[in-house]
Amino acid sequence: MPYTNQLLNDELVSKLTGKVIVITGASEGIGRALALALAMFDCHLVISARNLERLNSLAADLTLLGNPPLVHVADVAVQSQCSGLIKACIDKFAKLDILINNAGMTMWSRFDELEDLSVLAKIMQVNYLGPAYLTHAAIPYLKQTQGQIVAVASLAGMTGVPTRSGYAASKHAMIGFFDSLRIEVADDKVAVTLICPDFVVSEIHKRALDEQGKPLGDTPMQESKIMTAEQCANMMLPVIAKRQRLLITSFRGRIGRWFKIIAPSLIDKIARRAIDSGR
Repeated sequence: MPYTNQLLNDELVSKLTGKVIVITGASEGIGRALALALAMFDCHLVISARNLERLNSLAADLTLLGNPPLVHVADVAVQSQCSGLIKACIDKFAKLDILINNAGMTMWSRFDELEDLSVLAKIMQVNYLGPAYLTHAAIPYLKQTQGQIVAVASLAGMTGVPTRSGYAASKHAMIGFFDSLRIEVADDKVAVTLICPDFVVSEIHKRALDEQGKPLGDTPMQESKIMTAEQCANMMLPVIAKRQRLLITSFRGRIGRWFKIIAPSLIDKIARRAIDSGR
């Protein structure tokens, strides 16, 4: 197991143990790693994605750790399936404490080379509308528990990124949506936590859509030089437990927020260099 007892401090145990948590995009990458990390806290997990085989594989691992999850196949791009996911959670556990909007997709093409513009709609549907659909279905139950919404966005939601224009647009939308929602639900004591990872090793890069709207098949990332999904999940745990507002997982991301104001052209150069180097 990639997780250590260092994560099992008293504060995390007291704030996470026994929580009912829905995780989308749980079949791979950050979602899978986060589910395994949360299993240490005896959470009641609802794991969801489109790939039943991979979900069942994760469910087997979680069962070995002592707490079998509820497996629910759903496509977050379909509103009725989002509602069905939340209903399945309530039918099973009678409550919901934390909704983790993690499912996502990306692209890898310059906009002026994009041949299939439906790519933009697909990405917006999954990355922005999907979390909106899920959150809408979940809010009545989160108000009852004074629960929490976690949105896994991206550094691309804070700045421009070449070859990722549609992805960056969807993550900008996601951040704007959840920042606004945070204000709306504050009086209901529902917390909203935004997670903005830098590059993370994940299947999402292999499935990134090219200029023709087809999956790349191979990752353009230098995976040995970027954060693993397990490392990202371990960073997320205390932020979720403390119901914090925002996590930016890299130093360049944190410093970039300020340089974007005082030296925006420098941030453009950093973004271009990051894409060119794949790290």
